Amino acid sequence: MTDRQIESERIGDARNALPEPDAAVLVGRSLGLRGAVNARDLGGCRTADGRSVRGGVALRSDGLNHVTAEDLGPLGTLGLRRVVDLRSAEEIREAGPDRLPDSVILHHLPLLATDFDIHLTLRSALSDRSARKQRALLGGGRAVAMMTGLYRWFVTDAQARERFADLLRLLAAPDGVPLLFHCSAGKDRTGWAAALVLTALGVDRETVLADYLLTNERSAPVVTRVLDDFGSRGLMREPELLLPVFRADRAYLDAAFTEVEAGWSGFDAFWREGLGLDEDVLTGLRTNLLDGGGG
Repeated sequence: MTDRQIESERIGDARNALPEPDAAVLVGRSLGLRGAVNARDLGGCRTADGRSVRGGVALRSDGLNHVTAEDLGPLGTLGLRRVVDLRSAEEIREAGPDRLPDSVILHHLPLLATDFDIHLTLRSALSDRSARKQRALLGGGRAVAMMTGLYRWFVTDAQARERFADLLRLLAAPDGVPLLFHCSAGKDRTGWAAALVLTALGVDRETVLADYLLTNERSAPVVTRVLDDFGSRGLMREPELLLPVFRADRAYLDAAFTEVEAGWSGFDAFWREGLGLDEDVLTGLRTNLLDGGGG
C-alpha cells in the first residue's frame, strides 16, 4: 500500500468516526453521509428574480470512495440518475472508486492541473520530513499562491472549461437530474462547479460565496484530525502549513471570478464564449433546477 493510500484510509477513518449530523435547513442541507461529510444539497438558494433552487436535484460532495455500507441506503433514497466524478484517474486509482447504488450512471470528467497539483504537493510534503523543505514548499505564501493559481486555471485553461461545460450540459439535460458532482474534498473543483451553477441560475455572489465557504464548517473535524495525525506521527513539524490547501478561502473564488471578468467582460460572455454554452443549455438548467421548472 502506498503512503497516499494509507493517508486516504486515515482520512476515511476520520470521516467514519464523525457523529451523525443534526437536522439542517434546506440551504446547504447535509446529505448525512458518514463517509462524505461535505455532501450537501444546493437547494434553497434564492435567485435575483425571487425563485429558489429546487431541493434534491443538484448535489455536491467530497469523494464517494469512503461511503459506508450504511450510506448506501440514504444515497439510494436520493433517486440519483447521475454522478459526475471530477477526480483524475490517478486519484481514483489510489483513493478508490465511488461506491454507488447500482442504478446510478457514473460520468468521469477528470480535472487535473499539472502546474497546481494539490495531491502531488501533499505527497511531496509528506515524503520529506524536513521542516525546512516543507516550509520551502508551502510557507511564505506559496501554498496560497498555488491555490489561487489553481482557481485561475479553472477559468483560463481550455480543457478545464470544457470539463465544467460538460457538467453543466449534464445538469441541463432533460433526464439529467437528480445529479451529484464531486472531486476529492468537495472544495475546489466542486466548489467552482457549484459557483458556476448558482451564478448561471441568477444567485447573488454573496450566496455563492456562502455555499463555497460552508466546506470549512462541514470538513473542519476531518481537517483537524488529519493535521493532528500528521503532527503526532512526525510527518510534519508544522502541519498548519497545509491549512491553505485544506480550507476554502474567499480569495480563491474571487481569483476565478476575476479571471472571468478579465477574459470575457462578464459571466454572460463567459457562458457563451468561454464555456461554449448556448441559451438552450441555460434554459434546461433553469428548468431542471429552479422551482416551477420540470425535471
